[in-house]
Amino acid sequence: MGIFSLLLLLPLVSGLDFRYHHTKELEAFLKDVHKKHPDITHLYSIGKSVQGRDLWVLALGRSPTQHKTGIPEFKYVGNMHGNVAVGRELLLHLIDFLVTSDQHDPVITKLINHTRIHIMPSMNPDGFEASILLHCFSMTGRYNANKKDLNRNFPDSFTTNNEIIQPETKAVMNWIDTGMFVLSANLHGGAVVASYPFDNGNYVTINGKGISKTLDDDVFVHLASTYANNHRTMHKGIACDNGVYFKDGITNGYHWYKVNGSMQDYNYIWGQCFDITLELSCCPYPSEDSIQSFWDDNKIALIEYIKQIHLGVKGRVLNKKKEPIANVIVEVQGRRHICPYKTNKNGEYYLLLLPGVYILNATLPGFMSLQQEVVLPNGVEKFSAYEYDFIFSQEPTSTKPISCPLKPLYSNSDSKFTITVLSINFLIFVYVVR
Repeated sequence: MGIFSLLLLLPLVSGLDFRYHHTKELEAFLKDVHKKHPDITHLYSIGKSVQGRDLWVLALGRSPTQHKTGIPEFKYVGNMHGNVAVGRELLLHLIDFLVTSDQHDPVITKLINHTRIHIMPSMNPDGFEASILLHCFSMTGRYNANKKDLNRNFPDSFTTNNEIIQPETKAVMNWIDTGMFVLSANLHGGAVVASYPFDNGNYVTINGKGISKTLDDDVFVHLASTYANNHRTMHKGIACDNGVYFKDGITNGYHWYKVNGSMQDYNYIWGQCFDITLELSCCPYPSEDSIQSFWDDNKIALIEYIKQIHLGVKGRVLNKKKEPIANVIVEVQGRRHICPYKTNKNGEYYLLLLPGVYILNATLPGFMSLQQEVVLPNGVEKFSAYEYDFIFSQEPTSTKPISCPLKPLYSNSDSKFTITVLSINFLIFVYVVR
């Protein structure tokens, strides 16, 4: 029986109603879930908003309070723009669905067995509380309490971002910078499409079609397509009232329109985490009577996307005593990230890759490298990426952390080569999406 039939057969067993939940209600729900399911949940705050509201995260897994070696970490972030409210509610319903399905649905049970899932329903609680449900495209509440757009507030890898880093942004940056996340998505509204990096670009990354490509473009296209294809309508590319059509329901961020300082680009460059942006509703703040329909549209896609964290290869880098080595660069030949992806304190690495043949390099900077050819199957089917450990027969007495400065890493580009893709649709709707 496939994922579709498994999920659709499950009854809706929940006390969570389909309406908008304000901060106190959201907090009460999360605390109640944790109280009822302490064995698989951990509730924590990564910081506070400008007005002092907690930025709550609920983690789910068999080891919910701490990372477990070999178990990849996933995150969903919603409500980055306060007046974009659909994702906020979908993430609450996703939490409810996961905890009530555990030990009843074999797919969800395996997902929780093999993944640690972090869900932040609201990155901008101040903005949500300021939002007024007047009409679809009201700008009230989009920004944080300092009137800043949080998805233009991160350091950018192409151009200098002069925005003052906001408390909400800084909290999320610190969270990302732990280096524990492998895959992520952030939920928005104003269109129905899955958008993938880069959001910004220059002549180094932009091709002749106006797409700003990462080295992992094939993986990102797969990730976006996985969500779109499992959504009830996204894959059809149905245009909203703005008339913008997205073939197969996906788009490269820059090809749609340029964004400086986006969270998805920051995740990929500095956080070694693959992140995409999910636009889930033509109307950012639709009426409450449509929330259940949005849940029905997205339920399967939200689950199938999490499963993609098990693509590719994972493993550890160890010395001859089988002790972990941190800060070892592990990369695929031909995919050298501008900010190197490195092992954590447990010596772990995770690389998202499509099935195929690859050559892996493990490098102790200034010391030595190991190389290995691997044939990668589709790990999603078994809820586990292919595993390969590197063993160094020698190692230096210490390994220094590899840091990437928070400055434009593609700053050597000449602006005259930069291709800016603008359209009439972009000029009209730039302030209501992403």
